[in-house]
Amino acid sequence: MDKRYLEKNLLVVEDPKSITAEAFRMLRTNLQFMGVDKPLKVIAVCSSNPSEGKSTVITNLASSFAIAGSKVLLIDADLRRPQVNKIFYLENHVGLSNLLAGGLDLDSVINKTAIENLDIITSGPLPPNPAEILGSAKMEEFLNGIRPAYDMLLVDSPPVNTVADASILATKVDGMVFVIEAGKTTREAVMLAKQQLGKVNARILGVVLNKVKQVGGGYYYYYYYYNDESDAGQNKKGWLHRIFK
Repeated sequence: MDKRYLEKNLLVVEDPKSITAEAFRMLRTNLQFMGVDKPLKVIAVCSSNPSEGKSTVITNLASSFAIAGSKVLLIDADLRRPQVNKIFYLENHVGLSNLLAGGLDLDSVINKTAIENLDIITSGPLPPNPAEILGSAKMEEFLNGIRPAYDMLLVDSPPVNTVADASILATKVDGMVFVIEAGKTTREAVMLAKQQLGKVNARILGVVLNKVKQVGGGYYYYYYYYNDESDAGQNKKGWLHRIFK
């Protein structure tokens, strides 16, 4: 394993005994249990605004699924500020945008990683019309066509409040995981994002509170709040439970 991953916070791989890694295993397990009756196979991760840590969350979640034995395809559908290629130190000359534009076939854009069972499609060159591309029939055909080849498809989505892309993606996936940066993301931003997703009947599977400070120490970790969990006492922010209940 390339030790540079540690610089980009892929702690599920580099520090599997950490609180962060355990939180992602809990998130993975909760998502698996939610799909008992109807398997959740295509999941997008979004946030209200940029820089809340959604790409860090989805790369660790994808790695956690892969380490547990699931065959995973991680797709960077943030065609405005892609980050997945940077976290995995991948070139981004070709990717999803080329595939949807019809210029390349699937085999040409899939990247194998050093993590067994984990493949990646980076964003590719940034197009002038991201929303139109993500909302196209080509995108839906691609997701439907690739489903049988993988156990999990994880899609890194653009922020909800800045562009329409996330709302468009929400109509094409089985559910959304919502990332919120503790101490930074405002209640108003979260409410607006939830309203936007509600307009397209998006299924919000749960919320990841990112950068929650551990009581009694200075270590930051990820805390997963299960959306259907009845015990709101686990929630560090009471207003989150009221918004997502």
